[in-house]
Amino acid sequence: MVGRQAVNQSIYAALSVLQHRGQDAAGIMTSDGKRSHLRKKNGLVKDVFQDKHMSELTGRIGIGHIRYPTAGSSSSAEAQPFYVNSPYGVSLAHNGNLTNADKLRDELYQQDRRHLNTNSDSEVLLNIFAQELLRAGALNVTPEQVFSAVSNVHKRVEGAYAAIAMITNIGIVGFRDPFGIRPMVYGKRETAEGVEWMVASESVALDLLGFELVDDVAPGEAIYIESNGHMWIQQCADKPVLSPCIFEHVYLARPDSIIDDISVYKSRVRMGEKLAKKILAEWPEHDIDVVMPIPDTSRAAAVELAHCLDVKYREGLVKNRYIGRTFIMPGQEQRQKSIREKLNALPLEFRGKNVLLVDDSIVRGNTSKQIIQMARDAGAAKVYMASAAPPVRFPNVYGIDMPAAVELVAHGRDEEEVRLEIGADRLFYQNLEDLVESVKVGNPGIGHFDTSCFTGKYVTNDVSDDYLASIAGHRSDSAKQDREKSSNTVIEMHNF
Repeated sequence: MVGRQAVNQSIYAALSVLQHRGQDAAGIMTSDGKRSHLRKKNGLVKDVFQDKHMSELTGRIGIGHIRYPTAGSSSSAEAQPFYVNSPYGVSLAHNGNLTNADKLRDELYQQDRRHLNTNSDSEVLLNIFAQELLRAGALNVTPEQVFSAVSNVHKRVEGAYAAIAMITNIGIVGFRDPFGIRPMVYGKRETAEGVEWMVASESVALDLLGFELVDDVAPGEAIYIESNGHMWIQQCADKPVLSPCIFEHVYLARPDSIIDDISVYKSRVRMGEKLAKKILAEWPEHDIDVVMPIPDTSRAAAVELAHCLDVKYREGLVKNRYIGRTFIMPGQEQRQKSIREKLNALPLEFRGKNVLLVDDSIVRGNTSKQIIQMARDAGAAKVYMASAAPPVRFPNVYGIDMPAAVELVAHGRDEEEVRLEIGADRLFYQNLEDLVESVKVGNPGIGHFDTSCFTGKYVTNDVSDDYLASIAGHRSDSAKQDREKSSNTVIEMHNF
């Protein structure tokens, strides 16, 4: 963010409204014209930043990040933003995942003589950008140098990245990979002192702070905003092709956000309509008594589905809003424990009824299995399950934590086998073409979405079987647990 007054409180508020995107760690870095100030730590936004920390985050430009770990460990050392002091002092916050990170690590050491302190691919991206900015040249940073650096980043880096970098005392740079896999928007706010600018993952952050949504940062594009408020934007990729991740609309984004000119809420409503039509086509004489969402992301789809089926809609599962999103928790044991803590069934809504539970997706299957059992324990006569998304059968390698195929309940199983595994009396999945159409209606100009977790076809065309095997071994729940145990052992030794 580039403001006319201190930006620390605004960045804090923006991170709070984006907390759904990550609950592992949070960080803010600001620049006051002389030096940079950083606070980052594991935890929620409200816990990481206390009054004493906020008072030290001085300056009119700054960036912030909330972490959702898909690789590495959950150590505070991998919280963002990351910082390097050459050239100028550059910090960076990154959403996504680099698919050639190992190759880039070797290049940074052997060619660029740069040292990395963590296993995070975000630190890799920072050092690549910093090195290209250094190559671009002069003491005074110009827009041409910034755009040249981003252009060279695109030539070296593969995978998904929506990144915001701050050049200390000079300005901020936002850039998006040539496929636009992860979202990025920007907006402005008129004040008595002049125009303020903000770049964010979702438009809801702009809404909260009274910023006008100007546009999405296009795939391959970079936006450069100087500390004085001057803004430039330029295409920096040779052949950009907008192919955004469709799972943002299924689950990850807030319903009140606009991404790539598409209302997330409306896309989810259309998912419910399409799913209802499929159920009616396959089972016209259904005996569904009531439709219930598994809160919260499936609510819009469930309401529309109930309306189209002409059956009652009820909220039979009460959510504890102080438990985080189980999907993005960093271990299976923690996810399973949190499901029971997070949801409680209302027996009066279940007793003696044939219930259709609606979820946004079925990933590992453990959540669905436990909730179906909760419904039976609450007295449901029959429990049916509907997913607003198709079967998730393949890893997502672009920054959403579906890394190991063997951990996905639909991998290697047909729909009947999934139904038996989760214990539903009937199971309905959304058709892929219906999901795509539900989202694409909002922006017909999008020719292609990344649907790799459903199809196994990756838009960057660089994802090999060897790479998938590598990340399966590195990012599986068992691998993460082993790293956490190792990390805890180190911490205990240091404490001793």
